[in-house]
Amino acid sequence: MATRHQLVKSPPSKVWEVLEDGRRYADWVVGTHDSRPLDTTWPAVGSRIEYTVRLGPWQVGGHTVVRHLDKPDRLELEAYSGALGTARIAIEVRPWGKHALVIVDEHPLQGPGGLLHNAAVDALIQVRHRSMLSRLAKLVEQGGHPREHGGTRRTAEA
Repeated sequence: MATRHQLVKSPPSKVWEVLEDGRRYADWVVGTHDSRPLDTTWPAVGSRIEYTVRLGPWQVGGHTVVRHLDKPDRLELEAYSGALGTARIAIEVRPWGKHALVIVDEHPLQGPGGLLHNAAVDALIQVRHRSMLSRLAKLVEQGGHPREHGGTRRTAEA
């Protein structure tokens, strides 16, 4: 299973400030170059953000839809990655003393990703989640502020 957790040394409300800003996903989601909300209601159920993934000279776009929101406990997303198919991403935020425990659970749903899902794919997702949750924790703990560029450029490592 591709489930990973991270202790964030800030209260859950601070984690939610980042999760609720669709422009910030590129700041912590590994592989995402930029992100922008497609709907003003993000993260309401059914709302969407779109993003760009760049690998060298190649670029591919995708979008993510909120499938379930149970604030302050859980946000479930479905990421659409073109030819790769879709993935379910559940983010759980639990109070942990005065901090937050963030748990991410991701599984391919449809397309080649779902058909080829195996332990090796889960291992790659685990590596991605380790970096992603570390970035999220750093952003939250340092009191990250929205980017001045409106979420359209990614200046840190991808």
